[in-house]
Amino acid sequence: MAAVLDKLRVLDLSWGIAGPMTAMLMADNGAQVTKIEPPGGDPFRNQLGYKVWNRGKRSAVYDLKNAADKDNFLALVKTADVLIESYAPGVAKKLGIDYDTLHQLNPRLVYCSITGYGRDNENSDRPAYDALVAARSGLQWEQRGWPEGAMNHLLGRPDPFPDLEIPYDWVQGPARSGPLFPASHWPSLGAFFAASVGISAALRAREINGTGQWVEASLLQGAMAGAAGVWQRAENIDADGFDSWILGSRSPKGHFQCKDGRWIQNWVPNPRFILTASEGEQINATPNLTVQNDPDRFGTGPEELLVMAHYQPILAEAIAKFTAKEWVDAATTAEMTMQDIRSVEASLADPLFLKDGCVTEMNDPELGKIRAVGAAYKMSATPGKIGGPAPKVGQHTAEVKAEAEQAKSATAAAPAASAKKIKRPLEGITVLDLGLAIAGPFGAQLLSDLGANVIKINGLFDMFWHRVHIAYMANRGKKSITLNLKHPEAMKIFLELVKTADVVHHNMRYDAAERLKIDYESLKQINPKLIYCHTRGFETGERAGLPGNDQTGACLSGIQYEDGGMDRGGKPIWALTSFGDTGNGFLSAVAVINAIYHRDRTGVGQMVDTSIINAALLNTSYAVATPDGKGFERPKIDGMQYGYSAGHRLYETKQGWLCVLLLNQPHWDELLTVLGLPELVTDARFATEEARKKNDEVLAKLIAERFMSATAADWFTKLDAAGVPLEIVSEDFSLKLYENPQFLKQQWVTSYPHPVVGKLDQIGLLFSLSETPGVIQGRPLLVGEHTKEILAGMGYAEDKVKALEEQFAIGFGGMPRMPPRPPAGQPTAPKQGMASMLEKEAVKK
Repeated sequence: MAAVLDKLRVLDLSWGIAGPMTAMLMADNGAQVTKIEPPGGDPFRNQLGYKVWNRGKRSAVYDLKNAADKDNFLALVKTADVLIESYAPGVAKKLGIDYDTLHQLNPRLVYCSITGYGRDNENSDRPAYDALVAARSGLQWEQRGWPEGAMNHLLGRPDPFPDLEIPYDWVQGPARSGPLFPASHWPSLGAFFAASVGISAALRAREINGTGQWVEASLLQGAMAGAAGVWQRAENIDADGFDSWILGSRSPKGHFQCKDGRWIQNWVPNPRFILTASEGEQINATPNLTVQNDPDRFGTGPEELLVMAHYQPILAEAIAKFTAKEWVDAATTAEMTMQDIRSVEASLADPLFLKDGCVTEMNDPELGKIRAVGAAYKMSATPGKIGGPAPKVGQHTAEVKAEAEQAKSATAAAPAASAKKIKRPLEGITVLDLGLAIAGPFGAQLLSDLGANVIKINGLFDMFWHRVHIAYMANRGKKSITLNLKHPEAMKIFLELVKTADVVHHNMRYDAAERLKIDYESLKQINPKLIYCHTRGFETGERAGLPGNDQTGACLSGIQYEDGGMDRGGKPIWALTSFGDTGNGFLSAVAVINAIYHRDRTGVGQMVDTSIINAALLNTSYAVATPDGKGFERPKIDGMQYGYSAGHRLYETKQGWLCVLLLNQPHWDELLTVLGLPELVTDARFATEEARKKNDEVLAKLIAERFMSATAADWFTKLDAAGVPLEIVSEDFSLKLYENPQFLKQQWVTSYPHPVVGKLDQIGLLFSLSETPGVIQGRPLLVGEHTKEILAGMGYAEDKVKALEEQFAIGFGGMPRMPPRPPAGQPTAPKQGMASMLEKEAVKK
């Protein structure tokens, strides 16, 4: 079976992270990708990640300022399907290879630009490097959040529990204040995910309309995608029926150190499980440790911080009695969301990952046999295949230029459109979303943003999840029908919907879908052309049935190990801007759109699947390892999370923080001169890259001391004028986000009235399409609010609907009206059992 992108030709003119990863994903799924490199090669080829991101590609060297080379390159464009570039705005036009020029040459070309900040805005000309975008956008402040919590912060409200003392040992991150520098390249990863969805959508639209278009994504939008949960702003966060969860820097996040010194994470912590399991001399892993509606499970309100703070030392003491393996084994038996925190290299050595295919082995000509991230998603009818190792610079130049010479006499394929053109990429597509939590629903929301009609199949008790603000970030633009799928009449309604649906999308455990008989094999009997998307927490195999979430994925893939600088003495951290759940959502959207693209051409439906682990492994794809888990030299951040090195890190100043990224010797010379340390320019300890690496700590200390003599604003003015790449780590970017007229005009942010919280501001479209733009179809849903409307459209009479309601087969209405929330700083209505007692005790303390 041919891969879904078989016979597509892609020209990759990108560098860095986002563009190469986008092109890699296409190569993994059958596209012929040719990397176009300048003389001397891609300037970022020294990254270990390029061993992964350039796999399966050809490499050809072109000097696009040379007339002959440019003429040959333009011949390639004639027969290309996709072009990916990451030039600064305006550079492609100067080279004569901008979208408008190439569209005239090849109207079917899908042209993707990945920039730092987008075009024609106040940030467009700023240095477009990942760490600097993270600084300018304030993303480095969001790694562990603000003391007052995300929702309070955006409203300018103070910490509701200012007198509650919480030691640094209880929370994640180093024992210092200020922003944190993560190892994860969140802005670039967000741009990669967004560009991949955008290109897939443009290819599907081309199948209907006949023409290509301009896809644009940016690292800034990637940062906004990562912060989509913490950058929501609601007018009334104290409203009945709304909880803002515990996304603040003072909240423990379920990290515990075990008897053997290893770390595990249990999120959300379950005190009953931990305390009961650890009572004896041997760990108790019996399944009956879990109790439905467990009163000792932490709730969803911000006041739960009081209970968590009380429990943290108690749980830490209990965890320390046993090893990490003993706890993970017990959690597996008890079906708890608990995993051990390991390095990327250990992750790549996992035999279960290799068996699944989410990790692959390659023979690299320089490194030998290596392991790296494997297939990002699977497609039953059009399976992808990982290509060969990354090519050497210019390895295929002669071959590619010969092909171009042959193509010179060819004419670009004429646009061939269907009788009816579409205005949105997924116009006319109906999606049934049975997703839970974030990973599933976020993928369906992306499909809605592309014009699909998404019907959310809610359960009778889903309102308890949908009251939490992070549910809001994954459920806009959908209609909601509440069905009790264990009731035969409700199941009948669902199966009627399946008959005319294009996509079924869910992330429940697959054995549960099989028990309900809504698995792929069952549903394709009803609708043979159905596209069925299933996403999981883990890889297929032994862990597939375990409860998984963003946190477990970040543990097993090495994200938390790397982001916490654990190799250099740090402790684990789960970033509030992570792409585990949402990365899974992006991948599911790409897979679904590719399946629709294939069905448009063949009439064949199929099953597609991915997981949080797949997304997490892409997040750490900057690393490779030997089959036995040994790594290769690569940069690693320090345990205090300042950064990688003296020239690539955060610095505190007299007022505010700076992020610097020095790429060459002139940058060093200017920095040291402006800092008033010109003697260090010729100091043998720091005069070369190798010498600076050897004496990095000494150099960083000297620079840090000098930066403390003036404010971040003062240093920025001087160093920016001298051409040193740096940014102030913004403390107020998110506070001004929803008043930015450019962001509003481009729909990068959006606002709407919401019946529960009043005016609601959210991150909007994450990429742009020039011909079939995305659309935000409405506010986040209220559970069951469209039940009557949908049933009426299916021909159900009012008396029948009423009877179904009385039988608890269906539900109506939206959020329940909850008891009024108490004033800030006080706990909510009483809980049952020990949790209530401990909460009262915590308040007293």
